[in-house]
Amino acid sequence: MTRAYRSGARGKSLDIRQANVPTGAGCHRWGRILFLMSTCDLILPCRNEAAALIDLLPKVSDDFAVIVVDNGSNDNTAQVAERLGAKVIYESVPGYGAAIHAGLEAASHDYVAFMDGDGSFDPNALIPMVSQVRDGADMAIGRRRPSRAGVWPWHARCGNALIVAWLRQRIDMSAHDIAPIRVCRRQALLDLNVQDRRFGYPVELLQKATAARWRLVESDVAYGPRAAGTTSKVSGSVVGTLRTARDFWKVLS
Repeated sequence: MTRAYRSGARGKSLDIRQANVPTGAGCHRWGRILFLMSTCDLILPCRNEAAALIDLLPKVSDDFAVIVVDNGSNDNTAQVAERLGAKVIYESVPGYGAAIHAGLEAASHDYVAFMDGDGSFDPNALIPMVSQVRDGADMAIGRRRPSRAGVWPWHARCGNALIVAWLRQRIDMSAHDIAPIRVCRRQALLDLNVQDRRFGYPVELLQKATAARWRLVESDVAYGPRAAGTTSKVSGSVVGTLRTARDFWKVLS
């Protein structure tokens, strides 16, 4: 496994000069200042999300230090992220769990937040979630509420419902979604020792958090369409959903 803590660009599919992305040394210095002033790390696992990051990263509150984990992109994901002030690391092992764990290890604040980097969530939804953890919750979870028809394909939604129903019945989990957007304490999550490095990660996380008697607080969050020019690795096709379901059931078994 090779994990590099550096910044740079890969691929040529997006010209950041045509996308109003700030450049120059001043931008890097400002990003560093914001990183030091922040109180919570926001980890974004990304693969070919350059088009989404252009609009997403400027919306992130200064309370968050953004860490973009490039998980095998062949577009300009890393370059766009760096230009917009994010810390960029590379994770060579493919998989959602691998990217999440790499970001967790790179984080430096007491609190960590996780969210997809595809533009489907409003990062401002994380602000009250951080407050919930500070006020005593072990993990704050967002429950997806589609903003319009078609945002959450039927096959992905059904698969999610089956997994959640199983967890609620078998282990008495309190959540109604598989924690696609969440906040917790960094050290507590490391201590939980989640091992899955593919799409089964959130299922194992919820299993272990429930077993450890974590106090979970769940709030509704708007779930919108992905940014134009990006493709879902999970819900974008029936095949993608089936592969994810396979990873889920491996964890459950």
